[in-house]
Amino acid sequence: QVQLVESGGGLVQPGGSLRLSCVVSGSLFRINAMGWYRQAPGKQRELVAGITSSGSTDYADSVKGRFIVSRDGAKNTVYLQMNSLKPEDTAVYYCNANILTIATQTNLIYWGQGTQVTVSS
Repeated sequence: QVQLVESGGGLVQPGGSLRLSCVVSGSLFRINAMGWYRQAPGKQRELVAGITSSGSTDYADSVKGRFIVSRDGAKNTVYLQMNSLKPEDTAVYYCNANILTIATQTNLIYWGQGTQVTVSS
């Protein structure tokens, strides 16, 4: 069984920073692409940033230049450094990962439970 656990969310003032972490655990063989999504109240879930196994990254236009996604293969962890936060960044942030597991021998998408980020003065 695979688990993704996010941490690092919270309340921050506009212009502030937060760093989210997502640790993957379980009987996995290989972690492929990883990413961060967010969902604000009344809105659809959207991709914020993604990173491939080789380290290539992609960002939503709304966060380019402010957010940085990275990963540590040895720790099975993906990070999202969020700088210059704005009230419109307020949302529940979810990590996901494309994982090849030992049990299924197939690539499947797994999601974390989400962590709340609130940007407010």
